[in-house]
Amino acid sequence: MGKSFDIASYESRISALFRRFRSVQTAGFTADSYKPGLEGMQRLDALLGHPWEAYPCIHVAGTNGKGSVCSMLAAALSAGGGVRRQSAGQCPDQAPLAGRGRALCPARMACSENPAPGSSTTGKARIGLYTSPHLLDFRERMKIVSDDGFVMITREEVWEFLERYDSALEGLSFFEITTGMAFWWFARRGVDAAVIETGLGGRLDSTNIITPAVSVVTSIGLDHCALLGSTRAAIAREKAGIFKSGIPAVVGVRDPETAPVFEEVAASAGAPLVFAPDVPPFILETDSGDSLSGKPYSEAGLLAEMDLTGPCQDQNLHTALVALSLSGYGLQTQKRPSGCLPGDFSLSRQENIRPMEFAIAESGQRTGLWGRWQKVGTEPEIICDIGHNPPALKENFARLEAMQAEGRNIVMVYGIMADKDLDGIAPLIPAGIRMIATAPKGERSLPAPELAERLAALRPDLDITLPEAPSNSVQAAVLSALTLARDLPKPLVYIGGSTFVVAEALPMFNEKTAK
Repeated sequence: MGKSFDIASYESRISALFRRFRSVQTAGFTADSYKPGLEGMQRLDALLGHPWEAYPCIHVAGTNGKGSVCSMLAAALSAGGGVRRQSAGQCPDQAPLAGRGRALCPARMACSENPAPGSSTTGKARIGLYTSPHLLDFRERMKIVSDDGFVMITREEVWEFLERYDSALEGLSFFEITTGMAFWWFARRGVDAAVIETGLGGRLDSTNIITPAVSVVTSIGLDHCALLGSTRAAIAREKAGIFKSGIPAVVGVRDPETAPVFEEVAASAGAPLVFAPDVPPFILETDSGDSLSGKPYSEAGLLAEMDLTGPCQDQNLHTALVALSLSGYGLQTQKRPSGCLPGDFSLSRQENIRPMEFAIAESGQRTGLWGRWQKVGTEPEIICDIGHNPPALKENFARLEAMQAEGRNIVMVYGIMADKDLDGIAPLIPAGIRMIATAPKGERSLPAPELAERLAALRPDLDITLPEAPSNSVQAAVLSALTLARDLPKPLVYIGGSTFVVAEALPMFNEKTAK
């Protein structure tokens, strides 16, 4: 170890890290920021002692929705699962898992006489959560979620990791380094389980060194086509690369183009496959009893109680519940689906499910998931959303269009990365939108004047302006939007188009994100 920790030295060390290992967020998919393949990650993992083997994992890939699904999974597991770390096949109610995977064992299964450090005998748990990209601080990528909320890796622990393994990091990508750091930190803190989100694709993603308890693919859309393929079927094949022999796999959407690919890859890998839409609704989704607020559930069930709102959250919730069911939760559907795995989806509802309902309802708050149709202001109403590809924006813009039909006046603060499919996005933007073009910081962003010019050519019907302030920054665009909104009846300000636009806007409204 080198010099001791202090804040000034830490900031200097992190600045050097970003210069030495540029991230995809800042440099795009260049040779020094994106390194497809598992060799470098496997080398780092071996040096760290394969830390992910110390806890069971759920592995999540997909084009859209994986952040929300990961948040719901981590929240649910932290509340009512009583997760225990144990060797594969140790639990009599859990099918043996191939390779080095670990089972997720609920509290109702009294099969662990010696819980691992960090485990709880009260049905509570501490769950690692690894996601990307970050909005403000790269430490957001790795969190431990519990009944008390979440904590990020500390600056001291980041410092320790970088000091201890400095010589081993040469030649790795930023994502490989943060992945190794997260796995190391989760093992060090003795988490009871972890939810791991892929960064890009699946087959060659750095996270794909793990053997999980359950593999999940949320959805498939056309994004990062230059790297993953130009068709949804090709992209599905890359995402399905996380399927492992003997490990249940859940796919959140069934459609004619991608379903045959998932079936083929699952059969080849020997992974039992379940399409979430084939599983009937769980009682949590349609319960006619008392809701969390003490009133009867609406037809939307738990969905109506959740703090994660916006397009496709019903699909995300159902996918998460299917994955939880396969991990051992006593969830009950209305009827047993045809072709499901033996013993799955047919367990009666248990007492430990109720805390899980509360946890899922507050998934966003519990896990610190920001920027998913997040309401950050009320007068006027202000919504931030990180959706940035055509499938996600189609849903978001459709929701804005519905609001327009109800008499809302929409002002949109919009900026994108230069590599995004503007030709595919432009037709989706609702007519009558007042748009203020902007550009987040970073070499990948499309300059605001160029964005305005290209959009004007693609959509001459739109009212597109640049910020009134001299700067075209996100902050200037937001202030211009708020000024414009003050003179409109029933205004709503939508901030989005890119994760980076939202990242720069959030600190203007949310004290928690500003820290």
